[in-house]
Amino acid sequence: MSEPIIISCALTGAATDRRQCPVLPYTPVEIAEEAERAYDAGATIVHIHAREDDGRPSWRLPLFQAIKAEVRKRCPVLINFSTGGIGNTIEDRTEQIEHATPEIAALNMGSMNYAIYSSKAKKFYFDELFLNPFKDIITCLTRMKNAGVMPEMECFDAGHVANADPLIDMGLLKSPFHFSLVMGVTGGIAATPKHLKFMSEILPPGSTWQVIGISRDQWSLCEEALKLGGNIRVGLEDNFYLPDGKTMAKGNGELVEHAVKLVERYGYRPANLEETRRLMGVH
Repeated sequence: MSEPIIISCALTGAATDRRQCPVLPYTPVEIAEEAERAYDAGATIVHIHAREDDGRPSWRLPLFQAIKAEVRKRCPVLINFSTGGIGNTIEDRTEQIEHATPEIAALNMGSMNYAIYSSKAKKFYFDELFLNPFKDIITCLTRMKNAGVMPEMECFDAGHVANADPLIDMGLLKSPFHFSLVMGVTGGIAATPKHLKFMSEILPPGSTWQVIGISRDQWSLCEEALKLGGNIRVGLEDNFYLPDGKTMAKGNGELVEHAVKLVERYGYRPANLEETRRLMGVH
């Protein structure tokens, strides 16, 4: 039997809006409908940011609770809530972990410059500090532990992987470890096969991992991850386009459909929900 590959789908993100992609979901119902389409297409985890109805990013607890309720009306996909944000406190960004209790939550593993740069315009369209000091990481991790939520460690550079070491030594992080290697954000590690190989080789033994490739690099990095034994993430948060790099996806489900084809082309198969729970250590 071929090996199972976990396909995750990041449904909406927080940095883009419908001016860039008209099919981005905003409301709890829209997000839940996209979660169902992604699940039906083959994803077993959906990564979710909350938004207000006008598309503004939001960390209001009632929104996360509504999103979870709407998703659960439609499908049993594993829910992964974001805890990332700029300009607000870690307490605000993690309230949903204890009070909306997803199965998994993103744990950002370090601080960095976080920017959007246009080589065509020769200017930055977004230029902020993404602050995640150890005290905030520990607060986030503690709330996850209290709620029985599995941390998914998002690493935007090699140093972020190493930031797990003191947390493991303190007993705050326990196996199984799951890492997301985020590549292609301006301010973080470059989106190249060489960098992905290096990142995958410095993970703690026995870790599972997935690649998160930003923009059109998503598909080539997914291929590299499959060669290296990793899992993959697709979705409108990271990339709007199909593998041809020109055709905008009609929704998250279409991106997952292409991810399934890619997995099968490399001789694997998409993990089902039970396999994903086992591989991730989610109960």
